[in-house]
Amino acid sequence: MSSILIIGGHGKVALRLAPILTSRGDAVTSVIRNPEHTDDVARTGATARVADVSSLDEASLADLFRGHDAIVWSAGAGGGSPERTYAVDRDAAIRSMNAATSAGVNRYVMVSYLGSRRDHGVPEDDPFFAYAESKSVADEHLRGTDLDWTILAPGPLTLDEPTGLISVTDPGDGRVTRADVAAVAAAVLADPSTSRRTIPFGNGETPIADAIRA
Repeated sequence: MSSILIIGGHGKVALRLAPILTSRGDAVTSVIRNPEHTDDVARTGATARVADVSSLDEASLADLFRGHDAIVWSAGAGGGSPERTYAVDRDAAIRSMNAATSAGVNRYVMVSYLGSRRDHGVPEDDPFFAYAESKSVADEHLRGTDLDWTILAPGPLTLDEPTGLISVTDPGDGRVTRADVAAVAAAVLADPSTSRRTIPFGNGETPIADAIRA
């Protein structure tokens, strides 16, 4: 059994990830900002922890992380202002990576997106620019750490039913169900071969466990 902390615990991916993890015996703590979401988290089998990661410094984040075996970053500003996007998706994410190192939590899974790279090509006047810039900086920082990291890079997310099938070699536009993103996150936590890899994917024809195996 592993002790796993999910940041962004009330997100649509996280609410699908937690029950997968708890059903296989993992102890899950889901970090949420709004205490009104506690009951939703409890229904997944996870324990809710109320904390705003965008306002916590590195030491406070390390205190939050300490004692866990793995961290999954599934938080996001959710299309808010550019300022909040930078505060959450870039700055808080980077602080969380540094805090994980301080807390001795080596395993770190980042839910990013297909196309996250420094030369992402999104124009500065595009509303998506702040998110693209933030994720690319955070992902680059993560790759430079000594953490046992995996970056998940799905394409556009849907609310369709899970398929259990993805493609990592030819993901196309990467369109994928949120439930399958959750299943991929759970699978990489259980597969050491995914360590220090970026995994682009979309729905496809290969069972998840087979598709992610190095």
